[in-house]
Amino acid sequence: MSTATPAASAAPFAVELDNVHKSFGKTQIIRGAQLQVRQGERVAIIGPNGAGKSTLFNLISGRLVPTSGQIRLFGERIEGKAPYEINRKGLARSFQVSNLFPKLSVFENIRCAVLWSLGYRYAFWKFLSDLKDANDRTDQLLHQLHLDKRRDVLAMNLTYAEQRALEIGLTIAGGSQVVLLDEPTAGMSRGETTRFIQLIREVTEGRTLLTVEHDMGVVFGLADRIAVLVYGEVIAFDTPEAVRANPRVQEAYLGSVLAQGH
Repeated sequence: MSTATPAASAAPFAVELDNVHKSFGKTQIIRGAQLQVRQGERVAIIGPNGAGKSTLFNLISGRLVPTSGQIRLFGERIEGKAPYEINRKGLARSFQVSNLFPKLSVFENIRCAVLWSLGYRYAFWKFLSDLKDANDRTDQLLHQLHLDKRRDVLAMNLTYAEQRALEIGLTIAGGSQVVLLDEPTAGMSRGETTRFIQLIREVTEGRTLLTVEHDMGVVFGLADRIAVLVYGEVIAFDTPEAVRANPRVQEAYLGSVLAQGH
């Protein structure tokens, strides 16, 4: 009789979709999506308009409940849980439209998120200067976001790219290990986009990143792997080089995009 010790089970995936379906009435949007995202991996989700990318993000972040199938975060099922419950389990999301406190300073915006993450649910503003842990954490994030020189500027007076950077700061302030970014470079110039890709790389170092993005330069410059979604199905999930060379992807989507120079 063997006395060998069984091999340790592999660590769970950061995010896992298992045969996920989502219908609105008789209309199927997501059709049996399968996805396994490793911890610390950067994954871009691409596909034509109407492919279901935003719906998929809404399912993962809890804004929508799948019609069937399972969604797991670090091995734990999360489908049906409220967005705030999923956030507390380590997943944070940004949106296409910046969602900031426009009349608060950059520092105050970040500190609001930090206060919540540190458990300060209610605090009088006059006492906030005494919360050294929150203030130190806020300063660290501002430095990481390259916004330390803009700390006292109202959010409404930032450039568009700076507002997007601030929003990412709000997203990661709670220490979430899985970050979902929805078209983070939309509306940026080429120079801003190049700088923003580097910023995303820096602030998501060691975290798991899922992003929806239409700019192929961003996708191929940022992602470790690319998931191609077409008509609600993941038709390919591989390295950028393999996806670029995939005949099915070229036929369904990527060929036409590259031909247009995107």
